Amino acid sequence: MNTREKSNILSRLGVILQHLAEETPWPGYEMGINQSEYEKLNEWVEQVHIYNGWFKSAEVRKAFKGIAGWLSAEKLENWVQPYVKTDKTPQKVAIIMAGNIPLVGFHDFISVFLSGHKAVVKMASDDRHLFPALLNTMALFDQSVLDEVELVEERMKNFDAVIATGSDNSARYFESYFGKYPHIIRKNRNSVALITGEEDATELNLLGKDIFDFYGLGCRNVSQIWIPESFDLNRFFEAIYDYNSIIHHNKYANNYDYNKAVYLMNKEQLLDNGFLLLKEDQSLHSPLAMLHYQRYKDEKEFEEFTRKNADQIQLIVGRNHLPFGKAQQPGLEDYADGINTLEFLSKL
Repeated sequence: MNTREKSNILSRLGVILQHLAEETPWPGYEMGINQSEYEKLNEWVEQVHIYNGWFKSAEVRKAFKGIAGWLSAEKLENWVQPYVKTDKTPQKVAIIMAGNIPLVGFHDFISVFLSGHKAVVKMASDDRHLFPALLNTMALFDQSVLDEVELVEERMKNFDAVIATGSDNSARYFESYFGKYPHIIRKNRNSVALITGEEDATELNLLGKDIFDFYGLGCRNVSQIWIPESFDLNRFFEAIYDYNSIIHHNKYANNYDYNKAVYLMNKEQLLDNGFLLLKEDQSLHSPLAMLHYQRYKDEKEFEEFTRKNADQIQLIVGRNHLPFGKAQQPGLEDYADGINTLEFLSKL
């Protein structure tokens, strides 16, 4: 298949994902799949939480909506066109996917797929059902899609390059095992928000999306906020109250209760609104259900902090940065860790 044919298949998948994201009934054969095939996908959306308690249907549909936004044939072709090398021999590219949020490795897959290489995919044990379901849906439009992808469960072998995403601990293993191959190895990163004090309630409410989307499990989720010395945190608590239902998720609530107990036993100061703990702390990484905050006198303090910690920051949310509410809505060119995946693949 050439790039245009692949883009067309992905765009047809995008239409399906958009309908699933919006929970619409099967619209008819113009979608490209029959009602039974569509409803089977919908069943996966509703049932995948059985295998991973974080993957509630609302979160899966949210992930589908984000992916669907990438998948127009024109958008995909314009994105990949500068990097396609028709005279290159296709390589086998191992993709080790993370499992923190639904289909977090799908961007790596479409990068490899469209660049003309073969993807050798090892899925995370926490997210091993959704990707095969989408792959099989693509194959309904062209069975040769399955020749472009190899799914592996055991130790990876017979590959030419690697894209691996994981924790700092797993990254050390990746470096040891994959270091001799061309590679992209991603480690832990966190995101931070800058509040100037001039934000209105709507902006602060949107910041709640950046904190709570996917329960705060993604590297694009805000884990620390910087606020002026005079900022009243009650404004923030009031603005994010709409997200209070998150505490009804048992796994999130367990983290909230555990962290609250541990920090209170250690006699550390916490602010608590019943579903989120706030702790004044310079660390970018905050435990789940907790948000770190740091007060500043001058924004230059924040600029210096982000400069020193650039290799640990995924993105910055705030005025003059990524708009509030957009952290978990990356575009095709919003590459993880700022590493251009297509450029890497074009050099293989």
